[in-house]
Amino acid sequence: MTAGRRARGAAALAVIIGGLYWVFLSPYSQFFGRYPWRGGGGARVAALTFDDGPNEPYTSRIAEVLNDRGVRATFFQVGWCVERSPTTTAALAAAGHVIGNHALSHRFRTYLRWGAFAGEIAQTQEILGQVLGREPRLVRMPWLWRQPAILSMLARSDLTPVSGLFCHALEVFQIDAARIAARAMAKAEPGVIIIFHDGFNARGGARPETVDAVRMTVDGLLRRGYRFVTVDQLLGVPAYGPRIARREA
Repeated sequence: MTAGRRARGAAALAVIIGGLYWVFLSPYSQFFGRYPWRGGGGARVAALTFDDGPNEPYTSRIAEVLNDRGVRATFFQVGWCVERSPTTTAALAAAGHVIGNHALSHRFRTYLRWGAFAGEIAQTQEILGQVLGREPRLVRMPWLWRQPAILSMLARSDLTPVSGLFCHALEVFQIDAARIAARAMAKAEPGVIIIFHDGFNARGGARPETVDAVRMTVDGLLRRGYRFVTVDQLLGVPAYGPRIARREA
C-alpha cells in the first residue's frame, strides 16, 4: 500500500470514528432524540451538575462551597455510591440540591446487554427512593451514551435524559483547579449545563482540584452576573415523582 493510500485510509477511519463519537457520545448530539445539554432563553442562568457521587469527603466539601454561596446544583448519583453514603445523598436533598439517577454501577458493558441498563436504572431508582422518599425524574447516562432503545426506555418510564458540557476534558484526571475553572467559565453561556465530577465511576477517589475549581467557577460566574438553577428549573421538567412499587425479581 502506498503512503498516499495509507493516509487516505487513516483519514477515512478518523472521520468514521469522529462520526460515531458525535452520534453516540457528543454532549450536543440529538441524533436519536431529545437529550438536552442546555435550556432555552437568553437569561444569564447556568446549571451546575455533578456526576459519579456521592464520594466523601469531596461531595460534602463541594456542597459546602455551594451552600455558602446560596447555589443549588444537581447531583447525578451512582446507585452503589448511594448505598455506601446514603446520609450524604439525604443531606444534599435536604439542602435543596436535586438528585438524579446515574445508573447503578457506571459500567460501560451494561449498554451492551439488552435490558441491563434498564435494570440498573430501576435498581438505582429503588435505592434513591428509599433514601429520599421519592424517585428522581432526571437521568444522565454514564459517558453521555445514547442509543434508541435507551432513550425509548427512559421515555416510557417518564424520565428525562440530561446531557451537558464537561467543565474540562481532563478534569477527571485532577489537573490544576485553575485550568479546570478557566475552561468551565469559557464554556458558560446563557442556559448552559456544566458537568463536574465529585466522584470517579463507582469507585470514588480524590477530587480536591474539582472542589477548588467549583469554588473558582461559581465565584467567577457570579461576578459575571450569572444565576444558578437546578436542571429541572432550567428545563421546566419535574425533578421527582412518587416511588414506584416494583415486583421482586
